[in-house]
Parts: sequence; C-alpha cells; structure tokens
Amino acid sequence: MSQSTKTRSWIAVAGSTVMGAAILAGCVESAPQASVSDIVVSETSAPAGDAAPVDEAKSQDEKQKTTAVSSDATSSAKEKKMSSDSQSDEIKQEEKSVEKYNPLNAKEAYVIMQKGTEAPGPGGYTMTKDAGTYICRRCNAALYKSEAKFESHCGWPSFDDEIKNAVKRQTDADGYRVEIICNNCGGHLGHVFEGERFTEKNTRHCVNSISMKFIAEGKPLPPKLVKEDIEKEEAEAKAKKEAAAKSAE
Repeated sequence: MSQSTKTRSWIAVAGSTVMGAAILAGCVESAPQASVSDIVVSETSAPAGDAAPVDEAKSQDEKQKTTAVSSDATSSAKEKKMSSDSQSDEIKQEEKSVEKYNPLNAKEAYVIMQKGTEAPGPGGYTMTKDAGTYICRRCNAALYKSEAKFESHCGWPSFDDEIKNAVKRQTDADGYRVEIICNNCGGHLGHVFEGERFTEKNTRHCVNSISMKFIAEGKPLPPKLVKEDIEKEEAEAKAKKEAAAKSAE
C-alpha cells in the first residue's frame, strides 16, 4: 500500500470516529437527566400506590398493640384498685355478747326502731368531714368509713359504699324504695338510691344521723354488741312479716 492510500484510510477512520462521538454526544444530551436522588428512589422504594397500604397496615398493627397494652394496664390497675378497696372494707371489731343493746331515747327509738325519719338539714353528721368511722347507735357495729362519705345536698349524710357485710337491704314498707338496716341489730338506717351519678359508684346511702355515732380516726371502736342468734332471727322474721303485710295492703 502506498503512502497516500494509508493516509486516506487513516482520515476515513478518524472521520468515522468523530462522527460516532458526535452522534453519541447528541444522544446523551437529548436523553432526560436523572438525578442521584431519582436513582436511589427507583432502586430502593416501592411505587407510591403500593407503599401506602403497607404503611397503613403497619400503623394499624402498632395501634392495636398499643391499645392492647393500654387495655391490659388499665385492667391490671382496676384489679389492684378493687383488691385494695376490698381490703380496706375489712374492719376488725371486738364483739361482746349482751342481753340488751344500747338504750335509746324517744327520738332515737322513733327512727331506729319505728323506722322514722329525722328532719333534713345541715345538723347532725350531714356536713361532717372528719376522718373516722360511723357506727350503729344501737349496737356499735361499724357501718361506714368517712372515705365513702360525700355531699349530696339532700339534707342527710350520704355514703356511696358501706363496710363489708355491715348493711342489709330490704324492700321498704312503701313497696318501692329500698330500706337499709344494720346487719347486726336490724336498726333502721335510711334508704339507698342508685343511678343518681353523684359518684363513680353511682350509689347513695341516705342515712339518718341519729341512727349513727361517729368515732374519730385514731380512737378505738367500741365492741360490737351481739345478742343471741335466736332473738336476732326472730326479730328479722317479724320485720319481714310486717313488711310483707304492709306491701300487700
């Protein structure tokens, strides 16, 4: 091959190379430019339409777990509170066997024995807020703790709970109210009402002040006076019979 022929070949190759580079450059310039962030998203993220359900499902699972944990904690707290309340209702009181209960004057006997009602007002124990225990005037049995007392503005002392096994409920002689009596001696205390929403326990023991005595916190409770079981059963049977007869009228 002559020198001139080699020169022409080299020029042709060089020309082809330059044209190819130009074409390639044109293609690159005409192509849309992708940023680094676009590339990362395209490789690591799911399409927007697919991502939302996954995130929502995770969110719902987390909410359900949180709700479950919160519910368990609340239930545990309630159980502890109920246990605490149950323990606080227990009162150890000395008992004394007697033939007669405490003597009563005419006004006391009218309310406690004849199921009367004292006049309403701020007197008696209606506005008492001292810490202590309220006991039955007739037999000294512990009835209510001061923690259960609240202001209902009804004119009589109000309690939303009684000491465990201290108060008995029975239908009143009027046939529709619920009478409350001392579970030990049967003395009349008052009436109990529910559904008034004065407190969380939704119960109001409306008690005659004259039916009770107040023992301040720190002072010992007097012995609970207990009579023979036979006499107690006879008295309860008589009271039930009289109540049934009145309700039938």
